[in-house]
Amino acid sequence: MNDFDPSAYLPDDLLERIRERAPIHDRENTFPQQDLDELRDAGYLSILVPAERGGAGLGLAEAAVLQQRLATAAPATALAINMHLVWTGVAKVFSDRGVPGLEFVQDGAVAGDVFAFGISEGGNDLVLFGSDTDAVPREDGGYAFTGTKIFTSLAPVWTRLGLHGLDTTSPDAPKLVFAFVDRSDAVVTSDDWDTLGMRATQSRTTRLNGATAAPEHVVRRIDPGPNPDPIVFGIFSVFEILLASVYTGIARRALELAVQTARKRRSKRSGAAYSQDPDIRWRIAEMGLAYDALPPQIESLARDVDRAADNGARWFTLLSGLKHRAIVMAKKVVDESMLVAGGGSYFSANELSRLYRDVLAGAFHPSDPESAHATAATAWLGPLET
Repeated sequence: MNDFDPSAYLPDDLLERIRERAPIHDRENTFPQQDLDELRDAGYLSILVPAERGGAGLGLAEAAVLQQRLATAAPATALAINMHLVWTGVAKVFSDRGVPGLEFVQDGAVAGDVFAFGISEGGNDLVLFGSDTDAVPREDGGYAFTGTKIFTSLAPVWTRLGLHGLDTTSPDAPKLVFAFVDRSDAVVTSDDWDTLGMRATQSRTTRLNGATAAPEHVVRRIDPGPNPDPIVFGIFSVFEILLASVYTGIARRALELAVQTARKRRSKRSGAAYSQDPDIRWRIAEMGLAYDALPPQIESLARDVDRAADNGARWFTLLSGLKHRAIVMAKKVVDESMLVAGGGSYFSANELSRLYRDVLAGAFHPSDPESAHATAATAWLGPLET
């Protein structure tokens, strides 16, 4: 990645325009349409699509760097775009391993389609391993989906929704069905996104009333529960790595703001800049030490995904652990940055105030702290005795 230049895909001027719009969308609780339009025009939606299909041909490691960079300007925009990149990333996982079936996602991304992530369901802690959404087979080989999905980022603008549901009626049922549906009258998007942070993602509730997936857009039918199928690994690996990237980007920006403030503020008592205060220096050192650990971890795991490394059963511990560490680190860095910046950071117009609210969302993404610790405990101690 030594020759990789992030500014070639996210130029400084584009990043600055996105940064300027971020507080407006946060304040007004609106979707950053201009951000999406400019990113699409820059080819950002197809960065993970192979060059031979019209994309940039980047790997997950490069995309992770770009998402960290985007998150320093607008965390909510980065998180929303994450959900599109998850599906193009899963398509890359498939194509890299010779698994067919998601070429239409790659072609769609190049053509301007926006893919949303319709996996989360209220109260469903099985996540990828189960679904409360009904998947009813159709005579043509497609499926009709009925159920409710939550936290559907990109809600106002997506053109295709990747989702899963449970088929309980086929002869080989039960089967988890992963497929893509188009926006239609059978898909109702609620205007219910009014949250503490990450407001511009507009991750609204989506109700499916027999929304149909064409046969060619039914990607996988697998057994419920833990499964080695590429769809499970693809979603989990790309999702966790890109999530870790967004929150690591938040930490980077908070650290930058803390440094800027420490250099500008002066003590009335000593007349020296706060950057010369031993306690402030210690806080910033702690933040830097915590932050510095994450980018190399993200790059290492992303490279493993890109080269189809065999980490066996350790994959899920490594991935859930990465996401967990990134969230904990980012929260700590933002907390410390607020203290360095002083009381002015408590005002809602202050960028750190927005970062403080945005970073709190990290705890609610899979894998949650309980799941990450359970996975790690099983890896080190073995499964619970029954």
